[in-house]
Amino acid sequence: MHVPVQAAASAQSEQPHSVTLIGSVQRAMRLLESVAEHEHGAPAKQLARETGLALPTAYHLLRTLVHEGYLRRDKGLFFLGEAAERLSSSGAQEKRRSTVVEALAHWRDVIGVPVYYALYRDGEIDVVCVSDTPGNPAVEEWADFRETGHAHAIGQCLLAQLDEEARRDHLDRYPVQSITPYTVRDSHHLLRRLERTGRMEPVIERQEYALGTVCAAIPITVGDTAATMAISLPAHQADRLLAAARQLQGEIGRLMGSLAISISI
Repeated sequence: MHVPVQAAASAQSEQPHSVTLIGSVQRAMRLLESVAEHEHGAPAKQLARETGLALPTAYHLLRTLVHEGYLRRDKGLFFLGEAAERLSSSGAQEKRRSTVVEALAHWRDVIGVPVYYALYRDGEIDVVCVSDTPGNPAVEEWADFRETGHAHAIGQCLLAQLDEEARRDHLDRYPVQSITPYTVRDSHHLLRRLERTGRMEPVIERQEYALGTVCAAIPITVGDTAATMAISLPAHQADRLLAAARQLQGEIGRLMGSLAISISI
C-alpha cells in the first residue's frame, strides 16, 4: 500500500512524541513511588539510582513534579507534596465509602429490606448511601430529608444523639411541620420523644414521613459523629419492622470494627 509522503512524515513526527509522553509519565510515576518509600525524604541522586534513570532526566522530572505540587523539596531532599497527598486521601475515602456500600448491600440481601446510611454533618442531615432493589424499593424523597428530620426515623435518630442545644438549633432552622396526618404535632412533643429515646434503642416511625411506609433507625456513634443505619418497609409489613431492626443492629455489631474507620465518608 502506498502511503503519501506527507502523511508518512506526519506519522513519523507524531509517533516518537507520543512514545516520549508515555515514557515520561512512567518515569515520573516511578519517581513518585520511590519518594513515597522515603518518609524522611531522599536526594535526587538516590532517587535516580533507585529508579534507573539518568541523573539529568531525574532532575528534570523532579523539578516538574515539584512545580505541579506532587513533590516538595526541602534542603535537597524530596518529599511527597500536597497534590500527591490529596490523591492518597481521595483513594482512602473511596475505599471507606466502598466498605459501607458493600455492607449495606449485604444487609439489604440478608434482611430483605432497603438499608440507609446517614450522618449528622455540619448541622445537616446527610443521607450518604441507600441500598435497595426493585422488589424492595427505598422511600422516595418527596420532601427534603434535611428539612424534615422531625418526621422520619433517620432524622429522629440523629437528633436524639445530639445535645439539647444542637437539637434546638436544628429545629429553629427546620421547624416541625405536618408532613402526613401521623407526623409529630410540634417541637415540644418531638423533644419529649427524643429525650425518652434509649441511647442504643431503635427509633421507630410509622407513616410520619410517607403514607404507607414504616421505618426504623439504629443509632451509631463513633467519636463525635452521630450516624445511623435505617430500614423501611411497607405499612402492611409493619409487624416485621422491629425484628428486622434488631437483626440489622446485630449485623452492625458484628461489623462495627471494620465500619468504625468508614463512618465519616
